[in-house]
Amino acid sequence: MIDSAAADPAKARSRGRWKLFLVLLVCASPLIASYLAYYVIKPEGRTNYGAILDPRQHPIPKLDSTTLDGRPRSLEQMAGKWLMVRTGGGACLAACREQLHAMRQWRLMQGKNMDRIERVWLVTDEQPVDSAALRGFKDAEGAPADLLEGVTVLRAPAAAVAGWLPAESGASVSDHVYLIDPLGNLMMRFPKTPDPRKVYKDIAKLLKASAIG
Repeated sequence: MIDSAAADPAKARSRGRWKLFLVLLVCASPLIASYLAYYVIKPEGRTNYGAILDPRQHPIPKLDSTTLDGRPRSLEQMAGKWLMVRTGGGACLAACREQLHAMRQWRLMQGKNMDRIERVWLVTDEQPVDSAALRGFKDAEGAPADLLEGVTVLRAPAAAVAGWLPAESGASVSDHVYLIDPLGNLMMRFPKTPDPRKVYKDIAKLLKASAIG
């Protein structure tokens, strides 16, 4: 007997699209379920510290970002990991160094889950990055810390970055650290001068709730 779908190319294509849709739905379901559990069906009294962002309003644009030596490199190529993202000029002054140090500490505090997180610095001008100074950084207690170790540093146009990332009232994009999920959705913004412990807890809860990334 001849399969009617096989005999009709239109039906075969339609069935193929439904199969692809079901596969994608199965792959995305763990993250969807974790978001529902954490943000919708949440126990009384549970709150998040960072501001939740609607990724539909802030899809990752084509940034034409490059590595510092000019090779094309995009955030989409880093899909599959949780991304902590900061922005700012290459002249990394005190506030920039504090952000990079905080991102380093938040990742280390996740323990066995820290490898699920990548840190990204979007440099939004043509100023050189002082790698030597950042690798010779010392924290408030005088302990040395290489602020560039493990950080993906990319150059991206300032206008494109500012048009994509939303800042809170009275602040600029460079004042915040943003979080992108493993599917490439911008989903959280941490405040200027954040409480480190509360940021750590937000990230830890997300990693615990998510089965991917």
